[in-house]
Amino acid sequence: MTPPEIHDSRYSWLRLLVTLAIATVANVGMWAVIVIMPAVETEFGAGRAEASLPYTMTMVGFALGNLLIGRVVDRFGVTLALNGAAVGIATGYLLSTFAPSMTMLSLAHLLLGLGTAVGFGPLIADISHWFLRRRGIAVALVASGNYLSGAIWPTLLADMLAESGWRQVYLALAVITLAVLIPLSALLRRRVPLSAHGAAEAASALRARRSGFSPRALQYILGLAGIACCIAMSMPQVHIVAYCVGLGYGPAVGAEMLSLMLLGGVVSRIISGLLADRLGGVATLLIGSVLQCAALFLYLPYDGLVSLYIVSAIFGLSQGGIVPSYAVVVREYMPAKEAGARVGFVLMMTILGMAIGGWMSGWIYDLSGSYRMAFLNGIAWNGLNIAIMLMLLLRTRPRMPRAVAT
Repeated sequence: MTPPEIHDSRYSWLRLLVTLAIATVANVGMWAVIVIMPAVETEFGAGRAEASLPYTMTMVGFALGNLLIGRVVDRFGVTLALNGAAVGIATGYLLSTFAPSMTMLSLAHLLLGLGTAVGFGPLIADISHWFLRRRGIAVALVASGNYLSGAIWPTLLADMLAESGWRQVYLALAVITLAVLIPLSALLRRRVPLSAHGAAEAASALRARRSGFSPRALQYILGLAGIACCIAMSMPQVHIVAYCVGLGYGPAVGAEMLSLMLLGGVVSRIISGLLADRLGGVATLLIGSVLQCAALFLYLPYDGLVSLYIVSAIFGLSQGGIVPSYAVVVREYMPAKEAGARVGFVLMMTILGMAIGGWMSGWIYDLSGSYRMAFLNGIAWNGLNIAIMLMLLLRTRPRMPRAVAT
């Protein structure tokens, strides 16, 4: 039987609060690059696709970091991982400030993304060990740190960007990262013994057998679904600032819409976490994917200022719970001792989807001169995600026993 002092305990909730604070700071690099994109485009005289490369490289590093740092967490615990990542993040910011070209800036963002990854998949995997009954909401809250970071920091950085330039913004973020992550990481030294997972491991094995897929096959299927949903997700999230600049509303309005979108995402993640505790990860993920697809359609007919604020809020409320649901699915179907690596792989694929989609949308814009085809491209990829999750739901639902003829 699972010891009550291990899971869903007072310490578990305290650890959750500390983890959320760390995530809110660690994830800044993922959003700061979006805010500075128009300024970088102007400074280096780049096209929209080229100006998207630092973000793409950030997401490539972010994707690899989720896998690699996840493995470090499995072996050595989250504190060591956080300390190393904090140094990597600060170094990425500093190198960016000295970049003389778009190529060097993009390479610096690869390192920045690699370190920033510690604030997402590795923290999600770690907190999942400390909850059983409330695992869905715990995972969702930690994942919300990513969106809280995106909701809070772009607005805070917009004024500094206007007054001092993007390099000063990055210098300030380097100092903040070191000052926050290293002290708080010391509070997470305690590790839960894997033997405490008890009956939860047997339940995971039963669900895996019912699906008909091996853990590796299921991991790859979830990875493909993650790429598809996040190519769709990236269109508004990555390009909303540039989209608003192109429509004549300015970068500050775009930053506000991004913040509104991500605040809606926080609400969505919390609601999805509660749903996952009742419906399971697969059903929750499918619901989020359908809602995201519907929200993407709303961007096609509406591009007025008020309309875009409303649609951005709807988009955030629709899609926020999708990515955390992948972590819940992994923990429901796969062994706890592999949580860091398995969660890291699947979340790596979602982030690769964001990276591919961010670049792809810029490329489509350069070809077509508008974002309409980019939105349609996202909707098509979203359809693939819906198909995959519907297939998993049908295969993994409990089967009714057949009636015995008399």
